[in-house]
Amino acid sequence: MAIRKYFITIPVISFVVVILDQITKLLVVNRIQQGEVLQIIPNFLNLVLTYNKGIAFGLMSNLPDVWRQIAINGSTLLAVVVIVYFLCRHYKNDSIAHFAIAMILGGAIGNVIDRFFYGQVVDFIDAYYSTWHWPAFNIADSAVCIGVFILLFRPTQEE
Repeated sequence: MAIRKYFITIPVISFVVVILDQITKLLVVNRIQQGEVLQIIPNFLNLVLTYNKGIAFGLMSNLPDVWRQIAINGSTLLAVVVIVYFLCRHYKNDSIAHFAIAMILGGAIGNVIDRFFYGQVVDFIDAYYSTWHWPAFNIADSAVCIGVFILLFRPTQEE
């Protein structure tokens, strides 16, 4: 029964993450010019439009195109294999892990969609303090980080 449950729960949660991610990116792309800064919370949060050719936080963005695509596609495939392995072997009856995995998958799919349509990922959330800025990110990135955080720090369940 638990296996059937996550075949429904995970796609639904992942789909919601993808929809929220893509709607917010579409709004930003259509309403903010690259280089424009919209202050949301002074000294903490702006909306900006940036494009990231690399993976999280711009990693690998300086690699030549061919190597960057190989690295990104390879790491994405590896991540999916690892997630499916853990889902089938270790998290069969763990609804918290199902939620976390759904967040990770939804975020990954959201960024893959960007790579397909734009050749890079749309980032727009600029969190900062004073002159220190965290690299721009998006809803998909947030979902992945939340999912990983939940998996790392959730209470363990006995099987």
